[in-house]
Amino acid sequence: MALIKKHVKQEVEELPKFSILEEAITYFESSSNHDNKDYAIEEIAKFDEAGEYLVSCIKKEDIDKSFLTKIASVLSTLDPEDAPIEEIMELLKEDNAYIRNLAISILRDFGDAIKYYIVKFLIGEDRDLRIFAINVLGDVDFAESRDMLVELLEDEEDINVAMTAVDYMAEIGEEEDIELLESLKARFNNEFYVEFAVDGAIKMIKG
Repeated sequence: MALIKKHVKQEVEELPKFSILEEAITYFESSSNHDNKDYAIEEIAKFDEAGEYLVSCIKKEDIDKSFLTKIASVLSTLDPEDAPIEEIMELLKEDNAYIRNLAISILRDFGDAIKYYIVKFLIGEDRDLRIFAINVLGDVDFAESRDMLVELLEDEEDINVAMTAVDYMAEIGEEEDIELLESLKARFNNEFYVEFAVDGAIKMIKG
């Protein structure tokens, strides 16, 4: 006798629609289903002021890395005029290297919109933020990137900041910058690493 295959109707959960941001946040925070949380992240991003909340989620120590990646992806697609760029830049202060790298990847996608914030960090007193700003600057590749690095190197007194900039100058510097690079040897005299980095950068610039 032939077996009759029974078709079991599979129930598909109907995902909710949200009329306000708080509803989407509550759904995200209360759901235990991975796909539902992913859906909630996308829905949250549709509301005004959503960016600030999503950035705050990145700072949470107990959040799964897969959700961090999802949040970063959603943030990077926001209109730069609406994105919380200042708050994302603040993530560069975090001790967690994974979070800092996420911030850099998000900022990279905003392109020219972050120039003001890069300048703000470059002229700030926080050495680590100047280094992070240089890293973002090198990754974003503004038309003005070289000019901004040259201006930084003209007065920079911190060896770590200066050498981070030199590494990028090796890639985008021009022959007219060689004199400035050479001057760093005198500014940071008796530092073998400075001579090594500067000579390497000059060699690359000359081709």
